[in-house]
Amino acid sequence: QVQLVESGGGLVQAGGSLRVSCAASGRTFRMYPMGWFRQAPGKEREFVATISWNGGNTDYAESVKARFTISRDNAKSMVWLQMNSLKPEDTAVYYCAADKTLRASRRVEDYVYWGQGTQVTVSS
Repeated sequence: QVQLVESGGGLVQAGGSLRVSCAASGRTFRMYPMGWFRQAPGKEREFVATISWNGGNTDYAESVKARFTISRDNAKSMVWLQMNSLKPEDTAVYYCAADKTLRASRRVEDYVYWGQGTQVTVSS
């Protein structure tokens, strides 16, 4: 079992930066690829980024590529999402999750453990 707690969300102006964090507990955390997803009001939850269990491989949605960076530190049981050049359309609740398929999937249904989310609001 893995428990996940996100933090670091907030209000930022367009063009600004924000880093959201995900603190994990549970001995099996380091075996899982981890993902960040987001959900805006009235929209489905969507893939943002994923990172392999050892941090060696990352994958990003086209909409955030070159602006966002996912990273992890297994010794600290932490996952981060650095968000630069933020746009109003990045406004959403951001969730971290653990991928039960171990393939660093982009699919919501492949993720078994979820945090409660952290709100990111980008003003224009």
